[in-house]
Amino acid sequence: MSIKGQDIVVLAKLISRQGSDNWSQNSIAVELCLSPSQVNNAFKRLVNAGLITPYQPPNKPQPIIQACEEFFIHGLKYVFPAKLGVSSRGVPTSYAAPSFKGEILQGNEPVPVWPHGNGTERGAALKPLYPCVPESIIKHPDPIFYNILSLLDAIRSGRAREKNIGKQKLSEILQIKKM
Repeated sequence: MSIKGQDIVVLAKLISRQGSDNWSQNSIAVELCLSPSQVNNAFKRLVNAGLITPYQPPNKPQPIIQACEEFFIHGLKYVFPAKLGVSSRGVPTSYAAPSFKGEILQGNEPVPVWPHGNGTERGAALKPLYPCVPESIIKHPDPIFYNILSLLDAIRSGRAREKNIGKQKLSEILQIKKM
């Protein structure tokens, strides 16, 4: 049972919700534009990979932050490599996302975007970890979730400086969620 891109998206949502019990598998499915069975299967694969705790009522699955950080920083780019594609309208990601504001000077080259017809930027298409990502970001804004996914994109697609900033910012988010 290997890990899938949708599992990482579900994991990012769980991390953004860390410290809150105000969610269910169904609410996560709605917010991610996934089916409840996709979320349930993602939970099973994430438990199997050692990235979340098993569901043991009344306790909900929780991210294992140290394992997540190790996987995100050292393994994600090999399991889910990213390549920039053709020019497209979409949602800014990687170093073009709000989490990088003021960190990287954007030159004349197109910024990375998750392709989506209702996106706010034009740039180079970067295939998201799962197709539901841009729709989820637009329909159900969650700044922490968006930051995590855009930082993961910087780690898997960026140049050395972007990757390093992405790793540092992601580690900061995870350390806050660990407490």
